[in-house]
Amino acid sequence: MSDVTALKQFVKQYKDLKTEIAKVIIGQEEVVNQILISIFSGGHSLLIGVPGLAKTLMVNTIAQALGLDFKRIQFTPDLMPSDILGSEILDEDRHFKFIKGPIFANIILADEINRTPPKTQAALLEAMQERAVTVAGHHYKLSLPYFVLATQNPIEQEGTYPLPEAQLDRFMFAINLDYPSFKEEVQVVKSTTTDTQAKINALFSAQQIMDFQHLIRRIPVADNVIEYAVSMVGKTRPNSDTASDLVKTYIDWGAGPRASQNLILAAKTHAAINGKFSPDIENVQAVAYSILRHRIIKNYKAEAEGISEEQVIKSLF
Repeated sequence: MSDVTALKQFVKQYKDLKTEIAKVIIGQEEVVNQILISIFSGGHSLLIGVPGLAKTLMVNTIAQALGLDFKRIQFTPDLMPSDILGSEILDEDRHFKFIKGPIFANIILADEINRTPPKTQAALLEAMQERAVTVAGHHYKLSLPYFVLATQNPIEQEGTYPLPEAQLDRFMFAINLDYPSFKEEVQVVKSTTTDTQAKINALFSAQQIMDFQHLIRRIPVADNVIEYAVSMVGKTRPNSDTASDLVKTYIDWGAGPRASQNLILAAKTHAAINGKFSPDIENVQAVAYSILRHRIIKNYKAEAEGISEEQVIKSLF
């Protein structure tokens, strides 16, 4: 199958996928879109939202529709690395046997990742970056595709361990979840207080998803689009010559090269789901908020004057 035919096939399957997910998830279209873009780009996502916005249900539904294996890990302050990676036990023949932890799945929901100490957060990091884990000196490969969706609760600050910047950088997207609109909430209440349950059909296989991930990487990008993405990221760095007054005044640290890579990858996927054969500047702008939001660090002045990351990112366009 040629890449053009494969891309048309992808657009069709993606539409069906959105319809399938909408059987259970009402509204939140932009959030679902961004999660799917990061899956097909081969990245990970951080979901930021208050409790009760159906984050777990959303991830579970997406995993079912994609035909992938799904596990949920609830992070707590006493969770140890071995609790998520797995551990070796002595079997009845007195041989060591490795029991796999919940990290061995295609889609991992890392619930409230900021509730667990850095030691356990770091155990997840190797899995995210290397798609493999090391336990007791043995290297275990994780089954692909592999995708971590971590959630963070912005309200609770007590007893939490904020993710270090280097680890935040590993997440392709930081996605903000808002409350549903009045109409959507009415729909949610109607559909969840009856005795019928929607059945989600698996529309993809693991191999298909990996093929589409490779297809998206093969999409060509014009040099001016790459230069636009790199210059946009460069403008977030307060020490650079191109930084605006807004950045110089309110930002402590800007985004690194990983942001430029992710902008282009996500722009390719964004173009693909809209049936375009190559991304343009509009596609880069469409994904910029979620990619840069968690990579720019504001100073106290910005906090005091209520300057949001969104305002800063908008000024880069």
